[in-house]
Amino acid sequence: MSINILYAGNPSRWSIYQAELRASLAEAGVTATLSCDLPAAEVDYIVYAPNGPLQDFSPFTRAKAVLGLWAGAEKVIANQTLTQPYTRMVDRGLSEGMTEWVVGHVLRHHLGMDADITRTKPSWGRAAPPLARDRRVGILGLGVLGTACAQALAALNFQVMGWSRRAKEIEGICCHHADAGLQDVLAQSEILVLLLPDTSATENLLNGERLAALPRGAVIINPGRGPLIDDQALLAALDEGHIAHATLDVFRVEPLPDDHPYWAHPRVTVTPHIASDTRPVSAARVVVENIRRSEAGEPLLHLVDRKAGY
Repeated sequence: MSINILYAGNPSRWSIYQAELRASLAEAGVTATLSCDLPAAEVDYIVYAPNGPLQDFSPFTRAKAVLGLWAGAEKVIANQTLTQPYTRMVDRGLSEGMTEWVVGHVLRHHLGMDADITRTKPSWGRAAPPLARDRRVGILGLGVLGTACAQALAALNFQVMGWSRRAKEIEGICCHHADAGLQDVLAQSEILVLLLPDTSATENLLNGERLAALPRGAVIINPGRGPLIDDQALLAALDEGHIAHATLDVFRVEPLPDDHPYWAHPRVTVTPHIASDTRPVSAARVVVENIRRSEAGEPLLHLVDRKAGY
């Protein structure tokens, strides 16, 4: 029996993914029919993104797995029709893209680059910023992306602290966990990076109380998920001056509505969810490897725990 693979991602990217998936299938020696239009009852694997046309998984009774193209799973695992195993995208391209974006914005705030980039004449005699070894950076979330960013910043000599729900050990990173550990990281973070998943346990994690726990003048960088932050509490902390700046790449509603206060706030930088994107060439290899593993009776990589939400 041949393997039938349905592409159910963004239709505008079908031609790109078609080429990359075919190349990866050939490289792995997997013979399959790949299409964006197959009878549901004949589909063995679904290559999926939430911005594609597929919403009802119930007709896909033969499907062995739904292979996600996005790092996050919150937009699909609540779908009651999804009964098949679901894997999220974890690949080198995502990690590298996120690391480059995070390091770039941490350095921007660490060095105070905004003051020199504005059209106003810079203050010629102002003091130089501290060295990285004297700057404390907190990372909330030590999954694949958080760990990659933390290690890259540590390699630049930043004092990096990380927090996760469960205890972790990462060389060169001061790791914390549980509620007490979160308070320790917040109290010391001059620059705070949010890289947690969107779950019921993380929604509004950065509320008014926790924003107040940050050092005065701290900077927040959020390329993780929009609901991690209580927006009204952040705006209040920015207006009061306790938070010096927030660089935000993700939001509760995307695209960010034109009338949202973040657009006009002088202490907010908005970027259009570009911190990291799935690269078809590397994502195709991850998808095909999971198909190969499934056909060989091996465990799937990056299988989502639906109770945990990631």
